[in-house]
Amino acid sequence: MPDDRVEVENANTPGRSQRLSRVKYDAMRAALLRVLPDDPPGLKVAEAKAALLPHLDATSFPGGEKAGWWLKAVQLDLEAKGVISRAKGSPVRLYRLTS
Repeated sequence: MPDDRVEVENANTPGRSQRLSRVKYDAMRAALLRVLPDDPPGLKVAEAKAALLPHLDATSFPGGEKAGWWLKAVQLDLEAKGVISRAKGSPVRLYRLTS
């Protein structure tokens, strides 16, 4: 696999993976993990997006462009890998899992 791509999983469809831009994935992953709390109930997805936008590189995400799509892709990958989790109930709230 070329170094400029990263393989991401999908918590909703186990066994399915996709290759995406490593630069954008890494930027979104770092921003998301920076803003998510360690304890449930966590942040609603919209709250997480609002909180992480200032931490994104303007070159990769000019004006927050496509940030929602990348947030969802990274969210599902990190859920599949056991890095973050959803709190029980609705709406979806995300938090980091600690080791």
